[in-house]
Amino acid sequence: MKRANIAAKVAILALPAALGGLALAAQDRYSLRVPGGLAFSEFRGYENWQLIAVAHNGNMLDAILGNPAMIEAYKSGIPGNGKPFPDGARMAKIHWMAKKAEDQPNEPVVPGALHDTDFMVKDSKRFADSGGWGYPEFEYDPTAESFRPGNENDSPPQEHDAKCGFACHTIVAAKDYVFTTYPKR
Repeated sequence: MKRANIAAKVAILALPAALGGLALAAQDRYSLRVPGGLAFSEFRGYENWQLIAVAHNGNMLDAILGNPAMIEAYKSGIPGNGKPFPDGARMAKIHWMAKKAEDQPNEPVVPGALHDTDFMVKDSKRFADSGGWGYPEFEYDPTAESFRPGNENDSPPQEHDAKCGFACHTIVAAKDYVFTTYPKR
């Protein structure tokens, strides 16, 4: 009886340590950083930002989110009023593989597996040579359930810095390098 009681106490005391070890083994995405650039941690809490817009691009569905500074800038008329977004404005673009929901009426296209998450941050001093914006991108591996910084083997290829998005965004320079509009609600 005493041995069983001691074994139960040891198991109870060891369980939190074992579970803690499992938690430590899981990836801390906030420790990731694009080489020479931005860290995932600079966008902590993005999952709770307000929706700016949605997009369907090829085989992807996207949700574009903005932090409070970004949303307030849009509501004030930026970029249509010719003013730039303020420093500190941030966006997140979450890409999922599109799939048909065959179990729903009319089989709507819905988000499937997570593909990657892109970010933008306005910091006119830090990113003076890329329109004032930094552009980190993090690919998601559903098998490993982990993120990694984007690289040149991705589609589209990602350079090894936080300015890789600038080349694409130059075509919207007149909109302060932002493609996404803030549609009517």
